[in-house]
Amino acid sequence: MSAQQRMKVANEKASKNITQRGNVIRSVKQQEEKYPVGPWLLGLFVFVVCGSAIFQLIQSIWMSKM
Repeated sequence: MSAQQRMKVANEKASKNITQRGNVIRSVKQQEEKYPVGPWLLGLFVFVVCGSAIFQLIQSIWMSKM
């Protein structure tokens, strides 16, 4: 592909963006949403934190009865 043909293709892509005025996507490639942790690890973390809080609550109620 020659340089003139490449420039023509790039200009045609850019000219489509001019008519959209504010609705232009930031990049041509679709980006997937990436999470820093997986759903299983997040579920385990929530289970441990909530389980610990419930255990402490039950333990404090149990000790107050003594």
